[in-house]
Amino acid sequence: MSELNASLVPQLPIVGVDAHEPVARKPTDWRTGSMQGRIRRRYAAERRFRLIGAGAVVLAAAFLAFLLVTMFANGLRGFTRTEVALDIDFPRSTLIVDQTAVQRFGEQGLAGADLQGVVAAAANARLGPGGAALLSDGAWVEVRRAILEDPAILSGVHRFELPAAAAIDVAAKGDGAADAEVQVARLRERGLLSTGFNGQFLTGADATDPTAVGIWGAFKGSLLTMLVTLALAFPIGVLSAVYLEEYAPRNRWTDIIEVSINNLAAVPSIIFGLLGLAIFLNVMNLPRSAPIVGGLTLALMTMPVIVIAGRNAIKAVPPSIRDAALGVGASPVQVVFHHVLPLALPGILTGTIIGMARALGETAPLLMIGMRAFISSPPEGLTQPATVLPVQIFLWSDEVSRGFVEKTSAAIIVLLVFLLAMNGIAIYLRNRFEKRW
Repeated sequence: MSELNASLVPQLPIVGVDAHEPVARKPTDWRTGSMQGRIRRRYAAERRFRLIGAGAVVLAAAFLAFLLVTMFANGLRGFTRTEVALDIDFPRSTLIVDQTAVQRFGEQGLAGADLQGVVAAAANARLGPGGAALLSDGAWVEVRRAILEDPAILSGVHRFELPAAAAIDVAAKGDGAADAEVQVARLRERGLLSTGFNGQFLTGADATDPTAVGIWGAFKGSLLTMLVTLALAFPIGVLSAVYLEEYAPRNRWTDIIEVSINNLAAVPSIIFGLLGLAIFLNVMNLPRSAPIVGGLTLALMTMPVIVIAGRNAIKAVPPSIRDAALGVGASPVQVVFHHVLPLALPGILTGTIIGMARALGETAPLLMIGMRAFISSPPEGLTQPATVLPVQIFLWSDEVSRGFVEKTSAAIIVLLVFLLAMNGIAIYLRNRFEKRW
């Protein structure tokens, strides 16, 4: 019998062994030639896969680097402005307001003064014919602000550093027209041209002149809108996840709710904009283009994401935690809010980060509720007209003037910083409440 079994074992030759002396080998013996070939092919396929993966990462990093370099190269210039030095002799000007009136009445003392005409006349006299065209349309506002801060300058000659016109500003930064570059060279020869930090960009609101625009109005609108979104979506989303996962009965209605929530998470954002337009504006008559309406609309869009992430985080808590809490006498509500929810909070915050980041970058739903209006002053409350950073970027990118190109990139930088700061705070809170078991 043993001789019969031995005859059934395949006889395979081994490389390096005398072929006249076959040795019994199993079909899966890795030392055979066919098995060595399969191993080599498998290792070669693994190396190719690793090279393809590394190439994909390098390509993605190259695109990201190109985007960041291009954006920062254009955007950093948006935080600076070109200024023209202009001397104004107030005693010899046509200004009819004196120092005493300004000190006594403040801004009302300048109500009848033709500051715009005074600045234009001084520019034509000091810079030559057409000198007023070298200054920004809002240059006289800088003069008025300086007079209100120090009325004593009305008694003599004072030098102002006034913002240059958009064409001069672009040419001074190396991307202007030929005639504007000639004017820039002439001003530089006379020592009247300089470049400084543009504080107006961080403290102002939208304007028609690219040299006078600011991002604070849109930034404040985004901040108020995100506060409303977070205040509504986070507690309602978390409580909905707790109810569906811990208390809701398993029946047909619960299944319909779960399917609806999953479908809502994948609905295009513009549908939520139409929903906000129909309910919050047409039915509830809330003010158009207000942060309260934008926050309500984005809360509807963000809530399904938080519910899904919250349910998954709650489901990931080990059942032994619940059994141990119940075993020591805790009530079901205490088990959920004292043990399960704190352990699931890091995962819930992760979903909240994703949802809020998506809401911060949305434009389509806010356009539907009218947040694309021209807002020349920052909002003072939740019911006043406002715009948000993505919409402001969209509006500036559609402008014809080349001066808005760098302002658009600068606004994108502000948006990224805002997003990173918001995510950083959320990640810190997630790590702060994270517990391991």
